[in-house]
Amino acid sequence: MNNVIDIPYTDDILASAGMSRTELAETARIATAAKLFQDGKISLGQAATMCGLGKVDFMNELARRGHSCVNLGIEDADDELRFINGDD
Repeated sequence: MNNVIDIPYTDDILASAGMSRTELAETARIATAAKLFQDGKISLGQAATMCGLGKVDFMNELARRGHSCVNLGIEDADDELRFINGDD
């Protein structure tokens, strides 16, 4: 089942942003998915699906918008570094 989030806005917001309705909807969708991913609430795949994108395309969108596509906590990052360095 697909759910939809409604975000009310007026035409002056479109004018101020210099965006079409489609562009604003896409920006809001990507921003929401990126925030949920960055906060560790959803996976990269779930965030990509939320945007109607594949994982690689979503990762490219994150990079284009200045967001990291890596979502590791400090402990996870330490584990990864130990693995890379052969310290397991």
